[in-house]
Amino acid sequence: MKKLQLAIIGAGNIGIAIANGLVESGRFLAEDISLTRRKMHLLDEMKKRNFKVSTDNISVVKNSKVIIIAVEPQQIDGVLEEIKPELKAGHHIVVSVVTGVYIKQISRQIGKRVTIIRAMPNTAIAVRESMTCMATDRADGPAIEIVKSIFDTVGKTLVIEEERMVAATALGACGVAFFLRAIRAASQGGIEIGFHAHDALTIASQTARGAATLLLSTGHHPEYEIDRVTTPRGCTIAGLNQMEHEGFSSALIKGIIVSADKAAKLYTGPDSIE
Repeated sequence: MKKLQLAIIGAGNIGIAIANGLVESGRFLAEDISLTRRKMHLLDEMKKRNFKVSTDNISVVKNSKVIIIAVEPQQIDGVLEEIKPELKAGHHIVVSVVTGVYIKQISRQIGKRVTIIRAMPNTAIAVRESMTCMATDRADGPAIEIVKSIFDTVGKTLVIEEERMVAATALGACGVAFFLRAIRAASQGGIEIGFHAHDALTIASQTARGAATLLLSTGHHPEYEIDRVTTPRGCTIAGLNQMEHEGFSSALIKGIIVSADKAAKLYTGPDSIE
């Protein structure tokens, strides 16, 4: 599949992260990926690495099979209007990573039976550790398998119902920032108890990585692993209880709920999903 031509329209932070992750996986060559952006000078580094860069969305659609749209929600209507004459049913696969835009809304604007798949990766895709959720509105096995196989190379994937994509955005995409903030807070605590900043961040980051790897490799519930490191009258349970008194779990839960509510309202396009 190295010769599968892929275009990323709107190569900002997430678009570039996708491109970097795909090349890092070895599944794609940089020259097989086209990147577009209105301010093309921001893609100068990508061009040096042999990615095809352009401001011409129409041209890259003509020369690609998989089209990943990674623009801001307020920009997607204009992009769809621009590229729809070049989209061909039975050939192109359109993958939208745009927050809050439903497949029906995209389909109505395109006006053709082009296969559309929603995907929500996160920025850890750049280091091949993304959690990518995907959804489609049709039983198109080959297309979803092609897209799943692409994102499988850069992390874990999960095919879900489309109505859960907003939740996936809050938990999986916004969640990167939430966990990073938790790591930062842990490192700040490490500094206060005696570590230099760099060492504190290294310890906190590796500890977080280890905790996540424990859950992913064993399938255990977090409380199972917590019980293994908490002892009666011990320092771990004392710290955990203090965090809970300060609202640690409650704050994280509320933050995810607020992010999901915000994500659901980011796109205010003309078409209703009803």
